[in-house]
Formats: sequence, C-alpha cells, structure tokens
Amino acid sequence: MQGICLLGATGSIGQSTLDIIALHPDKFSLVSASANESVDKMAEICRRFKPKRVVVGSRQARDQLALKCQGLPTSFEWGEEALDSIAADPDVDQVMAAIMGFAGLKPTLAGIRAGKRILLANKESLVTAGKLFMDEVARHNVVLLPIDSEHNAIFQSLPQSSIGAHKKDVAKIILTASGGPFRAWSLEDMASVTPEQACKHPNWSMGQKISIDSATLMNKGLELIEACWLFDVTPNEIDVVVHPESIIHSMVSYVDGSVLAQMGNPDMKIPIAYGMSWPDRIDTSVAPLNLVDISRLNFDAPDLMRFPNLQLAADAWFAGGTAMAVLNAANEVAVAAFLNRQIRFLDIARINEQVLAGANIVAVNTLDDVFEADLYARRLALDVINRGRFL
Repeated sequence: MQGICLLGATGSIGQSTLDIIALHPDKFSLVSASANESVDKMAEICRRFKPKRVVVGSRQARDQLALKCQGLPTSFEWGEEALDSIAADPDVDQVMAAIMGFAGLKPTLAGIRAGKRILLANKESLVTAGKLFMDEVARHNVVLLPIDSEHNAIFQSLPQSSIGAHKKDVAKIILTASGGPFRAWSLEDMASVTPEQACKHPNWSMGQKISIDSATLMNKGLELIEACWLFDVTPNEIDVVVHPESIIHSMVSYVDGSVLAQMGNPDMKIPIAYGMSWPDRIDTSVAPLNLVDISRLNFDAPDLMRFPNLQLAADAWFAGGTAMAVLNAANEVAVAAFLNRQIRFLDIARINEQVLAGANIVAVNTLDDVFEADLYARRLALDVINRGRFL
C-alpha cells in the first residue's frame, strides 16, 4: 500500500489521480491533499477518500471546509508551512506534485528532502529552479518520475534506469505538440481570440492556465525547458513536432536510426498510473488505442512566427540564470491579464518578450534568487501591461 500526498487535488491532474486511487484501493491510499480555495470540491474528496490531512490556501477556506466535513477523521490546515509539512509526512510514500505554477515549487522540494517518490506534474518547478531542483533530487537520491504526457512518453521510450542517464545512444528527443486550438489560424484571426476560445483544447481537458499556454505554445516552451533538465540535454538536442491527433505523446531518436515512441489515447490517467506504479503497469480504465480507427497521423513543424513563445523558451534556456524564472513569471501575469480581458491573445507573447528582454538576469545560487526573480518579473510584467508598452 502506497500512501499518496496529492498537491493540487481539485485540478484536472488531481482528479485523474483520484480516479487511479479509486480504481486500485488495494495499492494506494490518499494520505493528504491540498487545494487553494475550492472548498466544495475538496469536501467531496474528503468525504470519499477520508485523508488524514488536508491543506487549503486560507484560514477562511479551512474553516468552511472543516464545517462541511464535521465528523471526518481529517485534520484541516492552511498555509505554506502546512503544505510543506504534508509533502514530508512520514505516512506519505509518493508526492503527486500537481499544483500549477510557481506555487508548486516549495512543497515539491519539501517532498524531495523527505525522500519521497516525486511524481512531477508541475513543470514550473523545473523551469524556474531547474539546477537547484535536480541537485536536490540527486542529493536525496529520490525517484523522480515525470507526469506530463510528453515527458512520461520520453521516459518510457528511453532505457529504464533513471532520469538523466540515457544520453549514450540518443540522437534526438522528439517532443510532440498538439498545436492547440489555433494551429491553422492566421495571425489576423488570432488577434481577436477570446478566453473562451483559447480554453477549448481540441484533445485534452485541462485548467484555464495550461489551456491558454497550450494555445500560445508556451506550454510546449516550458516543456522544452523541463525536458532539458530531466534528460540532461539542450534545446538543440530536442525537436518539437506538431502532431494534432495527440496519439504519439513523444519520441526518442537513436544513433542507429531507430525511433521509439509512446502512443495512447489522450488521457492523463495513463502517465499518472505509470508514475504511481513504476516499474510496473496497472489498469487505468482508458480505452485501448485502435490504430484502424485512427487511420492517419499528421506531423508539422511549429510556426515560430505565429507562436513565438516556443523560441522565447529556448532563448531563456540559453540565457541561463534567472531568465527561465523571469519568463515563467511574466507569462503567468500575462495569461491572467488575458483571462481578465485586459489584453489580447497575441499580447501574451509580446509581453513575455519585452519582460525577458528588459529584465536583469543574474545567476541562480539559492532559492532566494529564484523567488526574487519571480517577484521582480511579475512587477515588470504588470508595469508593461499597465503602461500598454507592448502595443
């Protein structure tokens, strides 16, 4: 029986993780879980799974949740310290790091330092603090398994030893991208995109932030950076290929000309279950892939003129230091502004570019450097938005 700490229980990754726990009650139990302010959803989770500890984002949310869940054997807590604590809880074997954005970094590190198996669905942890993060993984000798469908596919297509130890026979990593809902749209058409349109991903059911990132290809840019840290490569050793069907989740090209791919229907329960059960495989209830029904798979090169965020991510990687944290922070601010209808869809990339170009990039020696860069970039992005300097 593996005890699971689920960071980000009410999001799409969290819900799929709960589906796997419910499907295999003999293998997994929910020891602890977190959410921000989704009290009603968390109350349902508490009543169904009866975790030992639950953490929410505010005292008010904690009190509301405790009132809704009277009589349950659950400790209701709130705040950052409690979040770090549940990730390091002695009863926890695996930490599913599914808090979206920069907020997921600290509790994930707490789980690493406590020696837990880390199931990483929070790409921002690696984007903002990649070297420090991977140094902690090595220092504490923990098992780190990627949950993003693309990185999980790469891991499955590599020799199964450990993260970062696969370079010997690899020629290229091939990172697939769906292309999002505007893959075939012109720049003129994209100028009038609404938040509702951008959140309608053609293949995946995801939260608003990641859906917008997918539509701008920033999600693929962040995944490019994440892959560099996970597999010890540079952007020059990764090819991004647009594959609109989302059936091949990523590939690895070897020096002998072989290409290995991981394929499956687009359902996050597959990579989640693989991470939870690795090195074994378990049932996910996902329908098996029918190649006859699919019939055809398509591939295209990404258009960097229409989707410049992908190039910005590579530029940030090569700039090094705090550049990746700056880009991530600017993007989070810009996406929030777009969802609030303060800016237009194409302005997201323009703001990211201006913040990255105007920021003071410094070396990353401690987590404080990352946190300071994050705050600095957020202020800079807000200033750009408020002044309309991206127009």
